[in-house]
Amino acid sequence: MKYILSIDQGTTSSRAIVFSHSGRITGLAQKEFKQIFPTPGWVEHDPLEIWDSQWQVIQDALKTADITAESLAAIGITNQRETAVVWDRQTGKPLCNAIVWQDRRTAGFCDQLKADGHEETIRQKTGLVIDAYFSASKWNWILENVPGAMEKARVGELALGTVDSWLIWNLTGGSVHVTDVTNASRTMLFNINTLTWDQELLSLFGIPENMLPEVKSSSEVYGHTASGIFSEPVPIAGIAGDQQAATFGQMCLSPGSVKNTYGTGCFILCNTGEQPVQSKNNLVTTIAWQLNGKTTYALEGSIFIGGAVVQWLRDGLGLISKSEDVEELASRVEDNGGVYFVPAFTGLGAPHWDPYARGMIAGLTRGVTSGHIARAALESIAFQVYDVIGAMEDDTGITIKELKVDGGAAVNDLLMQFQANLIGIPVIRPETIETTALGAAYLAGLAVQFWSGLDEIEKQWAMDRTFTSDISKENRDKLKEGWNKAVSCAKNWEPSQ
Repeated sequence: MKYILSIDQGTTSSRAIVFSHSGRITGLAQKEFKQIFPTPGWVEHDPLEIWDSQWQVIQDALKTADITAESLAAIGITNQRETAVVWDRQTGKPLCNAIVWQDRRTAGFCDQLKADGHEETIRQKTGLVIDAYFSASKWNWILENVPGAMEKARVGELALGTVDSWLIWNLTGGSVHVTDVTNASRTMLFNINTLTWDQELLSLFGIPENMLPEVKSSSEVYGHTASGIFSEPVPIAGIAGDQQAATFGQMCLSPGSVKNTYGTGCFILCNTGEQPVQSKNNLVTTIAWQLNGKTTYALEGSIFIGGAVVQWLRDGLGLISKSEDVEELASRVEDNGGVYFVPAFTGLGAPHWDPYARGMIAGLTRGVTSGHIARAALESIAFQVYDVIGAMEDDTGITIKELKVDGGAAVNDLLMQFQANLIGIPVIRPETIETTALGAAYLAGLAVQFWSGLDEIEKQWAMDRTFTSDISKENRDKLKEGWNKAVSCAKNWEPSQ
């Protein structure tokens, strides 16, 4: 039998999952790695630790599946997006820590770009809003602040990339420097209309073109693993940023289909077909995937803090000892007791895009317990999704009929029920929650004819449970009113840089 290995490199952990031809998981391994916070608002990762942890879980997943590399038909890669890495082409060593997508150090630089009138040009070319979230300003910061970086870059000694490019460089022994259209579309350097790196934007951000990876489709053979990785070469044949991979894994293949991934952040994507749709509500236009020569676009609402708020309850406050305990703690109370939690630890994402917002717990009284705090934290995730769904409907003119969900927090029944209550449409959870890794596996498998086509893999999607609203419109409106009041208090908390 042959299998697909899916590499799922996330914000807080590296994972590897082995999928069978039926789309079932036969082996899985996961390893958390260090989150580095040098100063408030800064978030970094060690690229070498990312690679080391990823290599370890690859070996562990194969062992769990009781197979060797000879049984692998292909490797698919999905990754945390926008996180910026720069490394030396000769030594393969990173120049500095990776700057993570959550990092806000370049907010002032982005403000200056807006003040200089570049906002509309960047939106038209890239589909993105100017924000520190995306990769370009992070690479600019590295080149401007690491001693000697710009000089090395100009003479071709440095390579840059998002995490997918870094992993492929290491898997192929430095022989392949590529990315795919989905990751490229998140950099603020890629023209999503011409599907090329944009010279005007490279100049604007001061990034030499020789540093960039070659941009490929989401499903093709990019290269093979180097000798010393496995006992024989394995084709690397699928790449998609984590949210696009999850959209594909959820089989959101038709325009108007929507999924939300509840991970470290939350990411809602709506398939808009073969034409990019410009947002009027601060959503971003992105590439969903490119397959068989056809490019599919999506509207996306990016929420910075989703499941990370539960990690904070665990690690920051010590209210729970493990993340799974949050549902039991929140279930001790009937409602939020008037408490609203705005988890704007690194600013607010879509549709607000306020890098200067900060986290806030509002409505506290002496009667508030740890259960209310836990419930308000969980509800904050659903409230942010509600904000994005409304913006999406307004942009597309489509009434969204259902929301497919995945990611770690999607197993939380309390959260899923509250989400359905808030948005008033069915929330559908699939049997396979690992849709991000599954999407990358599908893209890789299609490239090597492991699966015959979309019809075959579409039949593998199966539903676990549907959640429907069980509250009145009056209660729903009251909840939304409290949330909107809390968000207005959290906005513009920090002074502009």
